[in-house]
Amino acid sequence: MRLFHRLRLSYGQKLFLLAAVPLVLAAAAISVLVAVESRGAAEREIAALERELIEAKKRELRNYVEQARNGFYFVYGSAAPDDEDAKRQVMQILAAMIYGEEGFFFVYDYDGTNLVSPRQTDLINQNLWDLTDSEGTKVVQEFIQTGRMGAGYVEHLWPKPSTGEEARMITYATSFPSWRWAVGTGVFIDDVLETVAASRAEVQTRVDRTFWQIGAITLSALLMVFASGLVINIRERRLADAKLKQLTQRVFDAQEEERGRVARELHDSISQILVGVKYALEIARRRVAQGDARAEETLAKGAENLGQAIQEVRRISRDLRPGVLDDLGLGPAIKSLTDDFRSRTGIDARFDTVVFRNRLDQDAKIALYRIAQEALTNVERHSGATRVDLDLRGHPAGATLRVSDNGIGLGEQRGPSNGIGLRNMQERMDQLGGTLRVLSSRSGTVIEVQVPLSHLLPPQDAPSSRKQPKAQA
Repeated sequence: MRLFHRLRLSYGQKLFLLAAVPLVLAAAAISVLVAVESRGAAEREIAALERELIEAKKRELRNYVEQARNGFYFVYGSAAPDDEDAKRQVMQILAAMIYGEEGFFFVYDYDGTNLVSPRQTDLINQNLWDLTDSEGTKVVQEFIQTGRMGAGYVEHLWPKPSTGEEARMITYATSFPSWRWAVGTGVFIDDVLETVAASRAEVQTRVDRTFWQIGAITLSALLMVFASGLVINIRERRLADAKLKQLTQRVFDAQEEERGRVARELHDSISQILVGVKYALEIARRRVAQGDARAEETLAKGAENLGQAIQEVRRISRDLRPGVLDDLGLGPAIKSLTDDFRSRTGIDARFDTVVFRNRLDQDAKIALYRIAQEALTNVERHSGATRVDLDLRGHPAGATLRVSDNGIGLGEQRGPSNGIGLRNMQERMDQLGGTLRVLSSRSGTVIEVQVPLSHLLPPQDAPSSRKQPKAQA
């Protein structure tokens, strides 16, 4: 949230980020998981394929050696260890056994001297005991050691006869113990390696394709979120503009209504009283000039009317902004409002409250006072009630104002001001985060508003509260 504040994002942009960021993170996590799992599964399959291909090569080599042994076993089996003619005959047979483009048989004596190498004849009669490939493998020593152990496979690098460049090779080596020979043949496995590399490249291509597909789906989802958010934002903005226009119009209407009420109050009460005072002063002036003894009576009557005018001014001023609300608190202000309502209308109005442990903030006090004022106005104009009760209480959840009357109920009342009054009450509670409940029947109406605890101030937040009664709320 601090980042949003620093970036100075609009409300719509914040909503878009809140919707888009989890989607992007989820898509990235899915992409990584799919890539890892796919690559792992493919590597296992490729490893199994590589093992299978190499095992096939090994079986092929073993078959070559077995066939070769069967071809000259009749010579070796009956020859003495020092039978040079038999050895020469076997070497000739092995030198002739070449296959494929690179395949051949070789023979080394136990000292490392090459005896047969049909495709690389320059190696014949050379001692290659210390021959080492580029990976450091003692190739000839491995042949001889494997052959002397009976038979086995050696994986190493060897120059290809066709190119002279080293390539990976698997060799099957066995021995002729009586002649102290290591005999074998090998096969290059670069085709296997190429197959494995091609498989890995294909796997990588599939993983990349899957990654881009997930990215495309994510981008499409983001575009859908953006488009839907844009549509909702435009729609909400239009609704907000319409509500703002309605609210502005209602504010203007309320201002005009209040001005009209004040104008009527001034005209119907203050103006008439002041006119009466003027006439009384005129009559008193004439009577004083004539020496009439009734001048004092006329002046007294004018002073009385002037006092009424002062009272009316105070009443109108209290309706506009009650000073007792600021000076003494909400409880005395509503009590004064109730007493004035009772004396003005003749309706039995009663107010009850309890000691508040905490004080209400200014917004809550004004809202509750205006709601009480609106409710009493509705009772006076529309309800036809003979009694109204106001109750103000604090409790662990906040503060509650309850106004109940024995009138005809909202369903039977007529006039637009009734609906406007309830709507004003609801808007005041919405601004405070409170609640408004209206229960109405033919036997009366109950209006109950509750201000949340967040609008109650502890005593330490108001230093002046010690000087004021606790019942002020």
